Amino acid sequence: MDMKRVVITGLGAITPLGNSVGETWEGMKNGRCGIDTISHFDPALTKAKVAAEVKGFDPTDFIDKREARKMDLFCQYAMAAAEQAVADSGILGTVAPERFGVYMGSGVGGIHTFYEQSINLYTDKNISPFFIPMMIGNIASGNVAIRFKAKGPCLPVVTACSTSTHAVGEAFHAIKFGLADAIIAGGTEATITPLAVKGFTSCKALTLSEDPARASTPFDKDRSGFVMGEGAGVLILEEYEHAVARGAEIYGEICGYGNTCDAYHITAPDPDGVGAAACVKIALEEGGYDGTQSLYINAHGTSTKMNDAGETKAFKAALGEKAYAAHISSTKSMTGHMLGATGAVEAIAATLALRDGIIPPTIGYRTPDPECDLDYTPNQAQQAQVEMALSTTFGFGGHNACLALKKIS
Repeated sequence: MDMKRVVITGLGAITPLGNSVGETWEGMKNGRCGIDTISHFDPALTKAKVAAEVKGFDPTDFIDKREARKMDLFCQYAMAAAEQAVADSGILGTVAPERFGVYMGSGVGGIHTFYEQSINLYTDKNISPFFIPMMIGNIASGNVAIRFKAKGPCLPVVTACSTSTHAVGEAFHAIKFGLADAIIAGGTEATITPLAVKGFTSCKALTLSEDPARASTPFDKDRSGFVMGEGAGVLILEEYEHAVARGAEIYGEICGYGNTCDAYHITAPDPDGVGAAACVKIALEEGGYDGTQSLYINAHGTSTKMNDAGETKAFKAALGEKAYAAHISSTKSMTGHMLGATGAVEAIAATLALRDGIIPPTIGYRTPDPECDLDYTPNQAQQAQVEMALSTTFGFGGHNACLALKKIS
């Protein structure tokens, strides 16, 4: 089989750092914290008091007001990021609808709608006729496909925190194996509700810190749990020859993808990082890594005790002594954990780090942890021309995902 090369030709993002890729990337480079006291609801309702909320978002900047009213917030974020990415790529009108796909995931789906309609049920109010199509997790991919008349492969991935890394990875393979010429790929999430925050608090995943600057501190010895974030990230993946033929701007190339499972526990990662290490190795092998290329790793780095220690072990197992030379950072220190959207946003960060030669920092880092002894780019961005980037995500249920990217050549 003739394997195709797959490149990135468009980017879109709605994040706690800004409602565009430009704002988000500037925030990351400058080490800006997008975390603050919860404003979406009264924080007195929950033990966790901070979150990384999207700010100043108006869906009608991107979609018709009547359509927006029929969409949960997670779907509005997806539509906004997709509009940005499609416009950035200039892909419309250059690809046959049957060769144009959508791989858009969400870890949770329309929980705002679920929460509101559940209240309606017990207060004798009507249930919206749009309840189901607003709530179901596949509807973001469906609405994006409808908007852009994408009639090719359409896959709404659901793998918790690994969702959008898997979505981008599966889209990469679909194009590589000749199933499509271009795919809108990414993830979206909007879970900052009392129900979701209480749920994640009950399973002891969220930090109870009330200091936004010290709430999400990946790889720091004093880390105490993750901060819930929200938003969406979208990448336009395109077959290389197709992109070149139409004169598209190319941000970078996806060259490898790993997908494994810990098969260990429903919420906790394998503390030895065995499954994560295997996932990284698979992505590196497919990506052509031979041990000589300089690396940047946008780590999962959730700021939980188990994840950060296990992920560090995984990098060492996958890379050996080369792990100590890799530039690593967790942009969740700035965006919080965007759950199903996090992988796509972090893939965007990895892509731009490669392009610009800038490693975004892990902010809030103060106290080294002997179990986490790699170079996590503490507090300040660094200039570094690296040849390959990895983006790793690991989700509840043991789902591991890794993307490998490189500069276009």
